[in-house]
Amino acid sequence: MEVVGLRSLSTKSNSRSLVGPFNLKHFFKVWGPGLVVMLADTDAGCLITAAQSGAQWQYTMILPQLLLIPILFMAQEMTVRLGIVTGKGHGELIRENFGLGWAILSAGTLAISSIGALLTEFAGIAGVGELFGISKWITVSIATVLLVGIAFSGSYRRVEKIGIVIGLAELAFIVAMFMVHPSLSAIGQGLVTVPYRSSSYIYLVAANVGAVIMPWMIFYQQGAVVDKNLSPTVLHKEQHDTAVGTLITQGIMIVFVITFAATVGQRHGQVSLNTVGDLAASLTPFLGAATAKILIGVSLLGGALVAALVVALAGTWEITEVLNWPHSLNEKLNRSNFGFYLMYALAHVIGAVLVLINFNLVSLSITVEVMNALLLPIVLGFLLLLEAKVLPSKYRMHGWYKWIVTSCCLLVMVFGLYMIGPTLKLW
Repeated sequence: MEVVGLRSLSTKSNSRSLVGPFNLKHFFKVWGPGLVVMLADTDAGCLITAAQSGAQWQYTMILPQLLLIPILFMAQEMTVRLGIVTGKGHGELIRENFGLGWAILSAGTLAISSIGALLTEFAGIAGVGELFGISKWITVSIATVLLVGIAFSGSYRRVEKIGIVIGLAELAFIVAMFMVHPSLSAIGQGLVTVPYRSSSYIYLVAANVGAVIMPWMIFYQQGAVVDKNLSPTVLHKEQHDTAVGTLITQGIMIVFVITFAATVGQRHGQVSLNTVGDLAASLTPFLGAATAKILIGVSLLGGALVAALVVALAGTWEITEVLNWPHSLNEKLNRSNFGFYLMYALAHVIGAVLVLINFNLVSLSITVEVMNALLLPIVLGFLLLLEAKVLPSKYRMHGWYKWIVTSCCLLVMVFGLYMIGPTLKLW
């Protein structure tokens, strides 16, 4: 069956050469988009949410994190098939199949959401610096220059490798979990305890759903597999990349839940966990001040930096795809792609400036949460529609798997809409 929109035969033959005995160089030619987007998923805001979950509801919050593993994989796996088979980004497909109006709506809301997410990441970076007495003017400025410079390297693969290395710093927090010696029996009891009658528990579960499945992830991974010039011959390997990334990101979330459940959660008191400083201070009695600062600082800094990179690229890819501008990281800055690189740089600069001038982040964060809740049903809806409309039959979902994926996406949409009311009450 002919597949419309595939790249040239030379690209396909290059990708076919990746199939065969394991080779480290060839391994990283295929793997990467799933790993980097999942490492970005455990950003500063997500990790704070996981910490709050463990502190407030102890080990009962482990089960929701486990249940989110297949849901997260299913959503991201669809973007892999769409990007590899069509060779087009998410925004481009929306524009071609549903019209410019819907594409502009999608791009506009994602742009606002991306700026809001960048504020969270830069606030996290500033918070990590302040843990060690470093002014946010220094940390945020250095981070901005670093993040902009990485993208200007003229190679998507180089950007991806740097993102993975930075993001893997999040694994440092595993040390903290072993240091606090969580009770295995208590973990087992928590896995079979679901306080579903508590509205605060359900709301925090919804917050975790929103923290794990981000709208910008869908736009990033589809754009990434396109920029990496992958073809259907390596589709299964890219799906494995996504699966491993899903296990890693949820593993990190579970580590945070367990660590804070075994420490702060055992005190059964109301503890404020809204900033990087709050997290370090709450663990200081259990780990010591220096250890708590280092482990919290390294893990959150890694998550915030890789998330800032991914979020900015997702928003930039989406907008430039809708505008039909050149939008590849594989070409160094020139006159034709000036708009793409300018938009990427401005996203970081705007986010950094708003954090540095002490913009009202509280009300803006609430606005962003509501925006994400509204955007998630739209994004997942388009994802399902595109999967059914643009892919040839052999690459579409069929049978029981299709109904499971559709049901899970609908469940996530409901949770997203559920968060709007309670979040607005906080304003």
